[in-house]
Amino acid sequence: MVSSQQPGGVRRSGHRAADAHDLIQVRGARENNLTGVSLDIPKRHLTVFTGVSGSGKSSLVFDTIAAESRRLINETYTAFIQNFMPSLARPEVDALRNLSAAIIVDQERMGANSRSTVGTATDAHTMLRIMFSRIGTPHVGPPLAFSFNAAEGMCPACEGLGRVSDIDVDELVDRELSLNEGAIKVPGFGVDTYYWQLMANSGLFDPDRRLKDFTAAEWEDFLHKPATKIKIEKYNLTYEGLVVKVRRLYLAKDRESMRPQAREFADRAVKLTPCPDCGGARLNEAARSCTIDGRTITECSAMQISDLAEFVRTVRDPAVGPMLEALRDTLDSMVEIGLGYLSLDRESGTLSGGEAQRVRMVRHLGSSLTDVTYVFDEPTAGLHPHDIQRMNDLLLRLRDKGNTVLVVEHKPEMIAIADHVVDLGPGAGAQGGRLCYEGDLDGLRASGTLTGDYLDHRVELRDKPRTPSGHLRIENASLHNLRDVSVDVPLGVLTVVTGVAGSGKSSLVHGSLPRRDGVVVADQSPIRGSRRSNPATYTGLLDPVRAAFAKANGVKPGLFSANSEGACPACKGIGLIYTDLAMMAEVASVCEECEGRRFTPEVLSYRLNGKNISEVLGMPVAEAREFFTTGQPRVILDRLAAVGLGYIGLGQPLTTLSGGERQRLKLAIHMARNGSTYILDEPTTGLHLADVDHLLALLDRLVDDGNTVIVIEHHQAVMAHADWIIDLGPGAGHEGGQVVFTGTPAELVDEGTSLTAVHLREYVHRP
Repeated sequence: MVSSQQPGGVRRSGHRAADAHDLIQVRGARENNLTGVSLDIPKRHLTVFTGVSGSGKSSLVFDTIAAESRRLINETYTAFIQNFMPSLARPEVDALRNLSAAIIVDQERMGANSRSTVGTATDAHTMLRIMFSRIGTPHVGPPLAFSFNAAEGMCPACEGLGRVSDIDVDELVDRELSLNEGAIKVPGFGVDTYYWQLMANSGLFDPDRRLKDFTAAEWEDFLHKPATKIKIEKYNLTYEGLVVKVRRLYLAKDRESMRPQAREFADRAVKLTPCPDCGGARLNEAARSCTIDGRTITECSAMQISDLAEFVRTVRDPAVGPMLEALRDTLDSMVEIGLGYLSLDRESGTLSGGEAQRVRMVRHLGSSLTDVTYVFDEPTAGLHPHDIQRMNDLLLRLRDKGNTVLVVEHKPEMIAIADHVVDLGPGAGAQGGRLCYEGDLDGLRASGTLTGDYLDHRVELRDKPRTPSGHLRIENASLHNLRDVSVDVPLGVLTVVTGVAGSGKSSLVHGSLPRRDGVVVADQSPIRGSRRSNPATYTGLLDPVRAAFAKANGVKPGLFSANSEGACPACKGIGLIYTDLAMMAEVASVCEECEGRRFTPEVLSYRLNGKNISEVLGMPVAEAREFFTTGQPRVILDRLAAVGLGYIGLGQPLTTLSGGERQRLKLAIHMARNGSTYILDEPTTGLHLADVDHLLALLDRLVDDGNTVIVIEHHQAVMAHADWIIDLGPGAGHEGGQVVFTGTPAELVDEGTSLTAVHLREYVHRP
């Protein structure tokens, strides 16, 4: 063991590998905010990278080490094949030696393609199809006959989607009113508009009669009559039923091309209902009729994975012996990784970032590959402390097979199992990007770094929980696995809803509260917007900034919008040129005309306090706060800083933000509203241990301003800081869905018997 202070202030401690080939050698890494970082990472070990948000962890692990591994692998293909592959730029680094093939298992949410499910993403459904095609009775055909994504197996009515689009007529009209009274609620169909006159004067029904009094024939003509020539006064016009016209005007168009009002109406008017032919099963009648031991493939896909694993264990047939073993291993791995509460028919797009990452892990657990570098991005995201131990075991298993495991992580429970720790910082953005410590865990504790100081940090229970000002009542909630849950959620305080992954937390909160008045949901879901959207446009900051530039230079504000006349004509204000490679992913390259600055030379010549608009959009929030010291820009920037986003760039594309960053950005927008109920979904995701304290201060500020804050969270520090806890469980899936405790954190620690109580009891500091 060695411990030393190296030049540049880096603390190094721990065992060093003797052979240079046993080390990934990084020299002079400068990607993003990295300041020439050099270090050695031991191969076939588990290394955890720590540091505050924006310190450079991802820049080092993903954008440098993993990116260069991917680029070098691509270079092994022939020049002809490389022509069809994305062109990957070499990372900003002096040297990278002894790399092995990198497999990235990140939290990128799976696409919202309704044809992708947990079963298709893990190949479990493929094996299930083989099993039914070989030994199911009556015999139906090959495996494709059981695929809802193939013509041979899909339900012809819904084409394998399990749902059909239907128009909600009550979103189109108010049946209590007549046409003359404005019964039609569709945008553009108000009284005296052209479309309204066409319907009211059609002669097919009385415009003074309330819609609910129409005869069956009139109702059919009003809604569903196909295009028909009619004569109104001296004009020959085409009449269409309201539903027919709405389908043509709104639903046949690309949603993203609609104006916001029309898009909102289309979202309200269309409802997806289970397919009447297959009942949502997605498959045709033949596939639905085939059974094994009395169960159809649809029933198997809908079973909780832990139950399906038990069922598959009972199937015995030599015709599918080896495949059955592989299916059992896959299902057991999913249970082991904490996904046993899911079902194979769960759509991939509905998974959280943490769930998506764990689904991707399943593919690698049984792999025979060794000497691979596995790269994980916060694999504990979305996991209860009870579940983290299982995740730790899986990462150690990958390491023990002879692989290098690199993990970006904040949780002390995972840092504790590391063979080697790399701590970056000391701050975020321009204040980060430096190597603060590398070595073992004991050395980290003694290093004097922020991470080392916070490793054993514990919070105390709140002395005097706030008194609720009232309650939100949830009655008989039964969404997903909830078992007829009724519970009071206190108003005017900080409430934490907790429980193991899959216990029903999100189902209870998101299924019961968001539609109520004054409820603001700030979650980690993707923010709608194109690659042009950034924090400046999303928060409304760009408008006063453009106005300030316009006033200072005596020109129009529109010049300073990259979506308007000031945009670079070559890249249309994006700063990048995207090349479509047909079947391959499109490739982005920096625009040569504007060099990525997005604006015309004329616009870039205008200054505000010595900076042009591109330079301002390139500032991180913290720097921009020093630049804009007053007015509306400073108010917005202060809110962004308050939610811990001081390091993100004003012009950074929203598509590059993590789930936790997206949530905090949404929260910053809503912070000005008092008297609201805020719902936050795991706001500690992506936060360093020290940043959690800042988050708790922010939550306190929201409550003290008269708001109600409801947090879905696993972090013990947030639980201990709460005024009230609602704990769901006792387990996941059908073993959960019940409220196992409601009360103060102190009561949970003193009296609770749930898994949450056990872990919170171990965590809190009791004076």
